[in-house]
Amino acid sequence: MKRSLVYFLLVVVVSLMVACSEKDSNAQKDTSASSGGKAEEGNSATADMKLVNEGKLTFAMSGLLKPLNYKENEKLVGFDVEIGKEIAKRIGLDPNPVTNPWETILQGLRGEKYDAIIGSMTATEERKKQVDFSDPYYISGATVFISSKNKDIKSLDDLKGKTIGVMQASTYVEDAKKYTDKIKEFPSEIYALQDLPPGRLDAVITDKIVGITAMKESGLEIQTVGEELKREEIAVAINKNNQALLEAINKAIADMVADGTYKEISTKWFGEDLLKNK
Repeated sequence: MKRSLVYFLLVVVVSLMVACSEKDSNAQKDTSASSGGKAEEGNSATADMKLVNEGKLTFAMSGLLKPLNYKENEKLVGFDVEIGKEIAKRIGLDPNPVTNPWETILQGLRGEKYDAIIGSMTATEERKKQVDFSDPYYISGATVFISSKNKDIKSLDDLKGKTIGVMQASTYVEDAKKYTDKIKEFPSEIYALQDLPPGRLDAVITDKIVGITAMKESGLEIQTVGEELKREEIAVAINKNNQALLEAINKAIADMVADGTYKEISTKWFGEDLLKNK
C-alpha cells in the first residue's frame, strides 16, 4: 500500500514538471517569435515604403536647371542632386537620380516611373491635389529678368503687352498671364534667359536663384526688375498614400538642417543658407 502511494505521488510530480517545462518552452518560442518579428521590422526601416526599385530612392528632375540640377560630363550634378543623395543616404537607400521632361514630370511620378521629384518643384495648392509634398528644402521667389540694355521696362507695370519667356508647365506661366498674352514657353529657363540680350524676349519670369546664377556664371547681360513676384517653397514631391516615405524624407531634411549638413550643401552652391529665412 505504501509503495503504491509513493509510486502514485512520483507520477504526479513528474507529470507536473513535464507540463511546466512544456509551458515554459512554448512561452519562450512565442516570445522569440514576437521579438524576432519586431527586430525584423526595426532592421528594415524601408519595409513600408512603396519604392520603384527595391533598396533605391529614384528621384527625378529636368536636368536643365543649372545650378540646381544639370549634367556635367554626362553626370547629373547640382544642388537638387546633392540634397537627394543626402536624403537617400539618411533613409538607408541608394540614390538613383534620373531626368524627365518637366512638362510631364508629374505624370511620370504618378505613373510610378520614379519615387519622388527632387527637381526644384514649388509646392502649390494645385499640385497638392495630385501629389504629396515634403517640408520645404529651400525657399526662393519668382523674379522678373530683362536685358541690361532694356530701357523700356522700369517696373512690373511696364510688362503689360510685352513678350515674356517662361519654362514649360511651370508656375511662371500663370504669373506671366497677369501681364500679357504674349508668352513663349521653353524646356529650360536658361534658354529663355539667353533670348533676353538679343531682344527676342522682353522679359523672363523664373526662379531668382536660376537667373542670378546665369548672370554670374554665363555672363549674361541681364538684370532684375521690381520685387519678387511671390515667395516659393520648394519641396520633394511623392505619390499620395506613401506616408512612410514622406515621413522618412521629412525626418531626413530636419536632421540635415539640425546637424549643419544642409547649410554646408547650400553654402557650397549659393554662398548662403537657403532656409535661413524659413
